[in-house]
Amino acid sequence: MHTNPNSPLLQLAGMEVAYGGIKAVKGIDLELYRGELVSLIGANGAGKTTTLNAIAGSLKIAGGEIHYAGEKVHVLPAHRRLRRGIALVPEGRGIFTRLTVEENLRMGAYTRNDTAGIEQDLERVYTMLPRVKERLHQIAGTLSGGEQQMVAIGRALLSRPKLLLLDEPSMGLAPLVVEKIFEVVQSVAKEGVTVLLVEQNANLALEFSQRAYVMESGKITLTGSGADLLTNPKVRAAYLGEEAA
Repeated sequence: MHTNPNSPLLQLAGMEVAYGGIKAVKGIDLELYRGELVSLIGANGAGKTTTLNAIAGSLKIAGGEIHYAGEKVHVLPAHRRLRRGIALVPEGRGIFTRLTVEENLRMGAYTRNDTAGIEQDLERVYTMLPRVKERLHQIAGTLSGGEQQMVAIGRALLSRPKLLLLDEPSMGLAPLVVEKIFEVVQSVAKEGVTVLLVEQNANLALEFSQRAYVMESGKITLTGSGADLLTNPKVRAAYLGEEAA
């Protein structure tokens, strides 16, 4: 299937998600182009995590459509979306705490059978995440929060994603570690992986993102470049802890 290189890699059109009749996401439109790093910011309960889970296929949508690489993927189960290159790093990391770091990373490649390619990608992850390489034979549950987050990102990269969905990667981590995680996310994007980031640290998210969407009560209320939203007085007052002038 030939897709126009200028068409969005991901497009949500009027997407709705409901929990027991209550709409958590109320008909949103969102576009992501190849190689972009885009963030989705908003208060707790705005529907950000729900949006990522719906894109990844762990939640069914109640209305609208999800187009990915020119295909309607909302009709596909999660594992088929993963095979097509949509990988989610969930909030809370979701690593296998009783497996070693290396076993966790290899779990990311379970949909693949190109042994040489997998080894190549492991080397790439080790280069990008030297801390992970130092801990290969350690049980993942004994790592620090920041190291676990890096393992979770590394594992997702082993599925060779074209679209990486990151849910709250900085949650509960010390500021220095958060900086490191964001550097990793940026280098992933530079390698051509498209990234959609849900992040409570709005300041940092906007600083690193080319574009961003602001979500409130299940709707997208604002969109713009990261730089524009950083200086937007409404955004500053609501998410960056500043008094609106």
